[in-house]
Amino acid sequence: MFTDAQGEVSRGIDIIEFACGIPQLLKGDFTDQVSTGMDNWTIRQPLGVVAGITPFNFPVMVPMWMFPLAIASGNTFVLKPSPIDPTPSLLIADLLKQAGLPDGVFNVVQGDKEAVDALLVHPDVKAVSFVGSTPIANYIYETGAHHGKRVQALGGAKNHMVVMPDADLDQAVDALIGSAYGSAGERCMAISVAVLVGDVAERIMPLLVERTKQLKVLDGMNLAAEMGPIVTEAARQRITGYIEAGAKEGAQLLVDGRGFDGKTAGAGCDQGFWLGGTLFDHVSPDMKIYKEEIFGPVLSCVRVPDFATAVQLINDHEFGNGTSCFTRDGNVAREFARRIQVGMVGINVPIPVPMAWQGFGGWKKSLFGDMHAYGEEGVRFYTKQKSIMQRWPETTAKGAEFVMPTAK
Repeated sequence: MFTDAQGEVSRGIDIIEFACGIPQLLKGDFTDQVSTGMDNWTIRQPLGVVAGITPFNFPVMVPMWMFPLAIASGNTFVLKPSPIDPTPSLLIADLLKQAGLPDGVFNVVQGDKEAVDALLVHPDVKAVSFVGSTPIANYIYETGAHHGKRVQALGGAKNHMVVMPDADLDQAVDALIGSAYGSAGERCMAISVAVLVGDVAERIMPLLVERTKQLKVLDGMNLAAEMGPIVTEAARQRITGYIEAGAKEGAQLLVDGRGFDGKTAGAGCDQGFWLGGTLFDHVSPDMKIYKEEIFGPVLSCVRVPDFATAVQLINDHEFGNGTSCFTRDGNVAREFARRIQVGMVGINVPIPVPMAWQGFGGWKKSLFGDMHAYGEEGVRFYTKQKSIMQRWPETTAKGAEFVMPTAK
């Protein structure tokens, strides 16, 4: 949708502004007189050629998670965008050229797996950043590491939002609707599981059903739209398959988005890849719709008796990208933030995407590699530390030295 595009450009610009502070971010440390007449300091230096492989859903923002810090740190950058929407990468390249960036500093390579594999095995490419599904992230990580490259590969997600009995129900409903169905659920920080604690399920489910049915699914250029179409027919069919599987496995299908008529979305939309919002209740952890990333506008509701069970449920899942807890209880909020095994946590914040200076990344099978995207960890990913020890002849004692320097 157009509003999504505006939002992702704004968040991308935040990273560029953060990268403008690179002199401070690249500063090493200096220690005077670490040993007699000897000083020691560190500097951070660029890797060389680095690459980014990015998904279709945020074709401007995700590359901006990578190239501003990579280039500001002194590297050259090769972007391999999704073949589904290749144009934004070329627009970025054109804008950078207009701004005066020298040729060869920012490069775009279009293609599919063949282009990806070429980057993964090329000896000049020193590091690879990736955002996409977990199976591909795992492949990128293993292949890149095998060829001696530094890799950060951000994978899939199954993001849970816990709703405690004391939560503000209106705020919780708004949060679930926006985070589950925004971007048609095609984003790695979408909430796809609502964990309803205690009696809150009976109170919130009627509100969720009503609000899901009222979802404004419209032409993406319509500023009133709350949700637009699915990216491709193949994706729509995949999502439909998950809905069918959920119903077959016994989940209660309260709102079925498969019957949405694209003609109601606006003029000329009847041939689009449309789905409405889908809402399941009484989903259990053994169901396919709970275990796997759907990447579509499907919200699964799981009922649990207490807070401890909610935490255990989330910690037991193989993904650990984002999560959220809605509560008025400060102790519950604190315990949730400390005990949950997930990389990005929101307290009464449904989509806790960190700001430019904090860094983005999950845990478990949502991240392959040691460093998160952007933020200070992004700077460390695109640079390597060098330690320098120095002394001069006037302070050097005579005779051979057979041991390493000590602090004497």
